[in-house]
Amino acid sequence: MTDHVANNLQSGSGSSAPWTRRGFLLSAAALAAVPVLLTADPAVAAAELPDFPADVDLYRSAYRNWVGEITADGLWACAPTDADQVVSVVNWAWQHGWRVRPRGSSHGWSPLTIESGTTSDAPVLLVDTAPHLTGLTLDSASAVRAGTGITLEALLTFLEGHGLGLTASPAPGDLTLGGALAIDAHGTAVPAHGEERTAGHTFGSLSNLVLSLTAVVWDTDTGAYVLRTYTRDEADCAALLTHLGRALVTEVVLRVGANANLRCVSRTDIPATELFGAPGSDGRTFASFLDASGRAEAIWFAFTEFPWLKVWSVAPTRPLTSRHVASPYNYPFSDNVPTLIADLVGRILSDAAWYLAPVLGNAQLDVAALGLTTTLSADIWGPSKNTLLYIKPTTLRETANGYAVLTSRAQVQRVVHEFTEFYRERLAAYAALGRFPVNGTVEIRVTGLDHPADTELAGARAPLLSALRPSAEHPEWDTAVWLDVLTLPGTPYAEEFLRELEQFLYRSYDGTDALTRVEWSKGWAYTEEAAWSDEEVLGTAIPGSFGESVWGQAAGTFDRLDPHGVFGNAFLDRLFG
Repeated sequence: MTDHVANNLQSGSGSSAPWTRRGFLLSAAALAAVPVLLTADPAVAAAELPDFPADVDLYRSAYRNWVGEITADGLWACAPTDADQVVSVVNWAWQHGWRVRPRGSSHGWSPLTIESGTTSDAPVLLVDTAPHLTGLTLDSASAVRAGTGITLEALLTFLEGHGLGLTASPAPGDLTLGGALAIDAHGTAVPAHGEERTAGHTFGSLSNLVLSLTAVVWDTDTGAYVLRTYTRDEADCAALLTHLGRALVTEVVLRVGANANLRCVSRTDIPATELFGAPGSDGRTFASFLDASGRAEAIWFAFTEFPWLKVWSVAPTRPLTSRHVASPYNYPFSDNVPTLIADLVGRILSDAAWYLAPVLGNAQLDVAALGLTTTLSADIWGPSKNTLLYIKPTTLRETANGYAVLTSRAQVQRVVHEFTEFYRERLAAYAALGRFPVNGTVEIRVTGLDHPADTELAGARAPLLSALRPSAEHPEWDTAVWLDVLTLPGTPYAEEFLRELEQFLYRSYDGTDALTRVEWSKGWAYTEEAAWSDEEVLGTAIPGSFGESVWGQAAGTFDRLDPHGVFGNAFLDRLFG
């Protein structure tokens, strides 16, 4: 650990170029802020949105996705106070040729809400769910009814207050439930050796917890959009469980179970060559930690040799060495960008000093290693929420690709080893040419699949488009390895590099003994210039990874429930075209 790193982390001083840090942090703060809402001039609103429901307030709003790569200024937006107002807005949009885009926290990367380049005069209406669609009640001792605008942190806090919780959840607490369900959001958890699933829990995605949902759909009898509730055993519900923005869900009922206390131990002392070693290797392999505790995540900073490994384990009582945590977000050195990292990122971006990627990677590792010690967060314990949630909007914002590789539990180490070996080799090859396409991290998580029996509801169906949908042809595939690569937006050669990784995954895990699917919220379908652009991946590989019949069933359901295409955008039209 260098003194320079320690001084910057502990004192927050020592910047040799404070203006670069200030500019970077101002940009990060702008992304973290709630989009500016401008009250609409009634005359302008009446002219541009004639006959809009009078009881729903209109305003102009900016849209920013998580990393600021997809932006739009001055779009019309509204925040219905209840589901009936949502229906009124949707019917107005249909009658006037507009499209409706539900918005939660905009914590995503892919163009599922709006496309880049959407202009302020486009007939696109943002429907903000977070201000009002936030109801929370217990339906029973093992089910919670929740509005889709509620954040995951608020949901988990409510459950914790009733002795309930989830096995795993995404790390950011600011995600809205509706947004999380739309893209089959997940955490990281599989059964440890000898562990049995407990009632009300799943090792799959959040979508697999849904018992019923209420959506705005077309009703042929009345010739209008209406609210309809679907239970998990209905065929249409299977498409709506992970709808990618091709629907608008206002409320869900989730199966939940007893809360657990979790211990989370972090370490940075295991070399990548050991952690990601070949299957059958001795030592501290990633699979060995899964066997012992079932819950692990590796964060591997670019051009470093020692990943940050987090391992969770169920611990009813506090272990002697663990620090009790009564709230989430226990890694302040990660949630708030330290001076040293901000200085480096500022220099990389302002001076196009992409060659500093190895310096940045090693500085991030140093900050993490020191931060775990100085904040006493290397060994924490408490109610599940407090160790599962650890990403704030103030963290370093990077673009990310994402994939799930479905495989058998016994093959997890093989997938991890093969991917990390290919990544390491290609990163070194690029660096030898003076190219540094990755300046962030590789993140590896492992989950179970979306087995509908986990709902304990007879006849429950698996989500059609969840990346964790089990394969009927390969029942031995019981596990998914999630692979993400993060880098600063605008990094030269990033798209070309990420395309190589994507093609490697599709080539190596083509459905023969493992299967690649995309992570909907992240980057995929890469050409050498852009994400979400490769027509072969969009039109062939992605539908093929689910099976043409499943893909067709989902697309047909969306078209039938929304025959006028109110819920969609040009990108979704291409994806399901």
